[in-house]
Amino acid sequence: MGTLTQSVGVTCTTAGVPLRLDWEHRRYIVAAEPTRWYQRRSWWTEEHRAERGRGPGLVDHEVWRLQVRLERARNAPLLTLDISHQVDSGRWRLIRVHDDQGLEQSLAGRRPLASA
Repeated sequence: MGTLTQSVGVTCTTAGVPLRLDWEHRRYIVAAEPTRWYQRRSWWTEEHRAERGRGPGLVDHEVWRLQVRLERARNAPLLTLDISHQVDSGRWRLIRVHDDQGLEQSLAGRRPLASA
């Protein structure tokens, strides 16, 4: 599945680890230990200039890989998602769906992410 960008709601622990995800009017729970990494973003396509001393959140953004399932369907298959957290704004974006072929059809018309 390709890369996309779509707003999602994320509920986290006090340490900032995702617990739940609200996406397309459905609530998902994180069913396995999430993985986090940082990725460079093409800030120059989104910002007019970089302020002196501003780096975290401007140059890098936090990416989480989650395995989730529908909250009310304990036997539902796991779905692997990558979500991005923009530290400056607090905004969460779904950037990749890895393994659900049925979702590929429903997401086909989504706006692609400019740079991952």
